[in-house]
Amino acid sequence: MSTQFGTTVLDAVSRLITPFMLMFGAYVVIHGHYSPGGGFQGGVIFAVAVILARLVHGRDARWGLRPRIALGLACAGAGLYMAIGFLGLLFQGNFLDYGMLPLPLKVTEVRAVGTLGIEIGVALAVTGVLTLIFDALAGMPDEEI
Repeated sequence: MSTQFGTTVLDAVSRLITPFMLMFGAYVVIHGHYSPGGGFQGGVIFAVAVILARLVHGRDARWGLRPRIALGLACAGAGLYMAIGFLGLLFQGNFLDYGMLPLPLKVTEVRAVGTLGIEIGVALAVTGVLTLIFDALAGMPDEEI
């Protein structure tokens, strides 16, 4: 968005709530394989925090994802997902077989670490893609990508 939407009250509330949104997003991603949530839900929460900053401050937001960084996050998230998936194939397992990862841990712990890596990859990809979708809908110029 090129113009800001916020007032003084919206600015104060967004500055207050954004750190809690980011912390809750990280909680949802990290505990996604033990409880409801995961990479998609956590990525949406991260993207909403970025979109809130853009809605309130416009392009002058001091923090946030620029379109090039959002595109890089989306690609890095998909790359991390594929890399973890193909690591199982390299060590005589199936695609996304976390138990085959060569880590000095018990098999159950290796699976938990593999699942966390997948959840982080999905969260990065969802955050980047949703931010790019918002930029496209808000009319962000393409030359900034």
